[in-house]
Amino acid sequence: MGKVVVPVLKNINLEIERGEYVSIMGPSGSGKSTLMNLVGALDRPTEGRVLLKGKDISRLPDDRLATIRQRMVGFVFQQFNLIPRLTAMENVELPMWFAGVPKKERIKRARDLLVQVGLGDRLTHKPTELSGGQMQRVAIARALANRPEIILADEPTGNLDSKSGEEIAKILSGLNDEGKTIIIVTHSPELARMAKRIISLRDGEIVDDRVS
Repeated sequence: MGKVVVPVLKNINLEIERGEYVSIMGPSGSGKSTLMNLVGALDRPTEGRVLLKGKDISRLPDDRLATIRQRMVGFVFQQFNLIPRLTAMENVELPMWFAGVPKKERIKRARDLLVQVGLGDRLTHKPTELSGGQMQRVAIARALANRPEIILADEPTGNLDSKSGEEIAKILSGLNDEGKTIIIVTHSPELARMAKRIISLRDGEIVDDRVS
């Protein structure tokens, strides 16, 4: 039998300006994760284009896409994705190590970022010694390690209690106030309302795009 192609995103025409805070909402299967993967240079569209700072990245080779992800995009995941055997400091240092940042600068930047997210007293703690909210704050610090312009957060409060979720939401809002472009995928109406723009997807199409 021949291959069956199922379109996930249909007729998407979306522009996000530098410095925006955007939430993407929609039921499971609506195309949220696919859209985020395209924005984050994790995937390529089968049709159409993805422009980043006016340049088409849709057909770039894998190594160029990896460089874009390393330098321009910071990722925050629902599952934290921290390395268990590393301390909070070492987890934050890791992307800088891959980027070739000198050790002295890595240590200083990691410490400063962890202090920024309120974990100055947890620098040497490993993930198993941290709460869910603390692990997500480490993940945010790690996402900021290479000074990206864009933060992509996939259900960043999905595994957290309400108090920890509120703390993460405040950190993301603060980063946006500093000029970072923040794009979140969420099922949480409360988190979505923290954004300045809410995009709703259904069956691969944008059904609503409004200022919150």
